[in-house]
Amino acid sequence: MPRAAVDDNKRMNLRVSPAVKEKLVRAAALRNTDLTNFVMQSALREAEAVIQAAEVLKVSERDYKRLLDLLDNPPPPNDRLLAAAKALPERR
Repeated sequence: MPRAAVDDNKRMNLRVSPAVKEKLVRAAALRNTDLTNFVMQSALREAEAVIQAAEVLKVSERDYKRLLDLLDNPPPPNDRLLAAAKALPERR
């Protein structure tokens, strides 16, 4: 399970090796931006990709049509499903 993010202030500190910082500064310069903006924009793109991958389920058109068909025309419950439903506590 993912750990909860803690946002206790507006600042973020990173420790990087001189070689990593040099590469980031060079890339920022090639994009005509400062280091902070470059790192923030790069991190935001990656964050969006991670969230997208975690929250969006991609299926083929065939599977999508099958899913819609099953929602419109569900199969009858089998014995295991009926037994599971009977095992549920009563709702009041």
